[in-house]
Amino acid sequence: PWKVADTFLNMVRRGEIAGSIWVSLKRVLTGAAISFTLAFSAGVCSAYLPSKSEYWRHLSNFMRNVPPISLISLLILWFGIGETSKLIVIVLASVFPMYLNISKGFRECDRKLVEVGKTLGFSPFQIFVRICLPYAREDILVGLRTGLGYCWRALIGAEMFAAASGLGYTIVYAQQMSRSDKVLIGIFLIGMIGEALMVLFFLLHARKSAK
Repeated sequence: PWKVADTFLNMVRRGEIAGSIWVSLKRVLTGAAISFTLAFSAGVCSAYLPSKSEYWRHLSNFMRNVPPISLISLLILWFGIGETSKLIVIVLASVFPMYLNISKGFRECDRKLVEVGKTLGFSPFQIFVRICLPYAREDILVGLRTGLGYCWRALIGAEMFAAASGLGYTIVYAQQMSRSDKVLIGIFLIGMIGEALMVLFFLLHARKSAK
């Protein structure tokens, strides 16, 4: 423990910790934003166009069961060693859990409330914004929270190949150099930052619900 603490302080003084956290956090949040956009759009389509969603339901189930890390070599071949391949790994790991929760929220919207909206003369857009979206809010937030967790879990796989920075790269490089202290530091940082994001998420959710 003392060796790990001493190594951590040295890495903080050299700026390694702050740089790695910033790079990984940027990748995770960017991937989560892309995943949420795709999952929200797909969830709306599956709820309002159920006949069309059948065409890609089997494809989505197939991709959901394929580990994103198994595609890393192909992604590097197709998209190079830049940020694109890393973001795709993160997106593939998180988009389907988000989609399942979001689509569930929209599909289970109370039909009686929708009928009341139609009776009051609401347009389809008003029904979506004023009835369906608030009704599905809890499932949307659950999907977002779950997706963020999957983003962090995919981080090491995304940074395992062709990366020169980030917490995942720090862990892999330390493993190759037999630096168990740095491996433990990287693991603890990923866990603590992920927990901090979840706490922040809960606080924002509680504040929103209180209003």
